[in-house]
Amino acid sequence: MALVEVKKLSKEYKRGVETVHVLRDLDAAIPEGDFLALMGPSGSGKSTLLNLIGGIDKPSSGTIDVGGQRIDNMPERKLTQWRAQHVGFVFQLYHLMPMLTAARNVELPLLLTGLSRSERKQRVAAALALVGLSDRAGHKPKELSGGQEQRVGIARAIVSDPSLLLCDEPTGDLDRKAGDEILDLLDGLNKEHNKTVVMVTHDPHAAARAKRTLYLNDGLLGTEPEA
Repeated sequence: MALVEVKKLSKEYKRGVETVHVLRDLDAAIPEGDFLALMGPSGSGKSTLLNLIGGIDKPSSGTIDVGGQRIDNMPERKLTQWRAQHVGFVFQLYHLMPMLTAARNVELPLLLTGLSRSERKQRVAAALALVGLSDRAGHKPKELSGGQEQRVGIARAIVSDPSLLLCDEPTGDLDRKAGDEILDLLDGLNKEHNKTVVMVTHDPHAAARAKRTLYLNDGLLGTEPEA
C-alpha cells in the first residue's frame, strides 16, 4: 500500500523572464514502511520534492496524496495541522532553537496540538529516551555534540508519532561515526517502529542503508544514476 503517491508532479520557478523547470510530470509511489534514499546532483530537485511531499511547498501542477489525503490543494491552516500530526522533518543543520533546552526543542511540534502540558512532557521524555538522550534533556544545543544535536532533531521529528519521516542530508554535517549512529537510529525507526523514511543524501554509504534508492535527474526519477 502506498503511503505517498504523486502523479504528474511538476514544479517550476520564474527567474526573470526564464522559467526554471525543477520537476517534470513526475510519478512516484512510496509504500508504507519503505526506507527510500533519494540521490542526484546538486540542484536536481531532491529537496524540492521532499518539501512538496511534506506540504512545505506547493506544486505548479500535479497531485500529492499522503496517507489517503490530497495535500496539494489543502488550505494552509489545515496543512499546518496536518504536518504537525503526520510528518516529521530532519534537517542537515538540525535547526534547533539555541536558547531552548533539548526537551523544549523536542516539544515545539506538540505546541500545535491540543495535548495537555503533562501529555506533552510524557511524549518528549519518550522521544528523548528513544534516541538515547534522556540524560541530556536539560542541555542546550551548544552543550551537545553534533551527533547529539541531530538526535534531538530526530526526537523532535518523531515526538508527534508521525507515519512519515523526511530527512534532508541527515548525516551531511557529521563525521562517519556520528553519521553511522544516526543511520542506525533511522534504520531502527523504520524496522522496529514502522516509520516510512525518505532520505535525501549525496553519500552512497548512507544510501546503502536504505531499502532502495531512486535518482533524480533533470526533474525525473529513475533507478540508475545519470551516466
